[in-house]
Amino acid sequence: MHPYELKLGQKLNEGKTKQIFELVDEPGHVLVQSKDQITAGNAVRKDQMEGKAAIANKTTSCVFKLLQDAGFKTAFVRQHSETAFVASRCEMIPIEWVCRRIATGSFLKRNPGVKEGYRFTPLKMEMFFKDDANNDPQWSEEQLLAAGFELAGLTIGRCEVDIMSKSTVAIFEVLEKAWATQDCTLVDMKIEFGVNVTTKEIVLADVIDNDSWRLWPAGDRSQQKDKQVYRDLKEVTPEAMQMVKRNFEWVAERVKLLLESQVKGRVVVLMGSTSDVAHCEKIRKACGSYGIPCHLRVNSAHKGPDETLRIKAEYEGDGVPTIFVAVAGRSNGLGPVMSGNTAYPVINCPPITPDWGAQDIWSSLRMPSGLGCSTVLSPEAAAQFAAQILGLNDHLVWVKLRASMLNTWISLKQADKKLQECSL
Repeated sequence: MHPYELKLGQKLNEGKTKQIFELVDEPGHVLVQSKDQITAGNAVRKDQMEGKAAIANKTTSCVFKLLQDAGFKTAFVRQHSETAFVASRCEMIPIEWVCRRIATGSFLKRNPGVKEGYRFTPLKMEMFFKDDANNDPQWSEEQLLAAGFELAGLTIGRCEVDIMSKSTVAIFEVLEKAWATQDCTLVDMKIEFGVNVTTKEIVLADVIDNDSWRLWPAGDRSQQKDKQVYRDLKEVTPEAMQMVKRNFEWVAERVKLLLESQVKGRVVVLMGSTSDVAHCEKIRKACGSYGIPCHLRVNSAHKGPDETLRIKAEYEGDGVPTIFVAVAGRSNGLGPVMSGNTAYPVINCPPITPDWGAQDIWSSLRMPSGLGCSTVLSPEAAAQFAAQILGLNDHLVWVKLRASMLNTWISLKQADKKLQECSL
């Protein structure tokens, strides 16, 4: 990441905290340049905060990288310099999508009687129309549909609104999961979407930085680290601004840790013979898509039980959380022998043949008591099941599963929309 000179075209937009420039040599891309300014209450309060542009840019670049690696569609392309990043050019949908886990702030004012700290399960989703003159009024879905926005040739209708609501919830859950690894509660957050002018897709756009959320370390509001600290200042003094800046720096440092696994697990695939290698490669490939290391080993529990147990001991002995997948055709001895001799999870994934498959499968299904192996027939599904187990302790695996679930939902939604348009 070296800030080589980019040729800037015209300034496309300037907001309270950033400027957006066209990039002459990269059609379809823009430069998002942060400013050293902090504002609150629709810029009623506004101050210079030296170094804020760099802090905000570092924060938003890390958050977008986490989301992009997970599989979310975003406008982020790359960090360019200390204070700027390159993004896909979008036409912005003028709505702030707010997602809340805990009731606080404006929600309490609008819903008298609800106690601060009330926990929303499922998450609470709200929309605000971006209109400074009217202080960003809250909108209903019906109002958004009635507005019939058209951006980059895409009309914002039912399908698009549903995609944005579903995405907002998924993005919140992913960032909540990531911050939990740092013992931080993500209380609420706001995001914006745009239509990528090149692909015409709805993508997460704008920025996500310390102005976008409320973060309470250890779930304790008095330790809040986000922009609320600045909003709450009785008066703005140099000392107060130093404290606000220290909080922002704390977040920018911590946010880098969200890109690292606390606990890294692995999958070990044991196959009865090399004739099963193609089946096992599918498991390895699918594990790779979740970022899970996968080792392939050849061994037969019928013909070399001593070796089976030796391989098992090798992987049990180094403290790495491990899931064994047993791939054995005909009579599956591998899975049950492993399962009876290890406390680690074992998944049977037998390669089923058309001739004897219906009979062979019973050797993976009907077990003596005391064995807890599961059986999953599809190699991709076996890898997914392993990822779901490891994802309980590794948020980087979990976020990929969560994004993949969202993307499947979105593609079904779009297929349905396309089919309806064809039938009309």
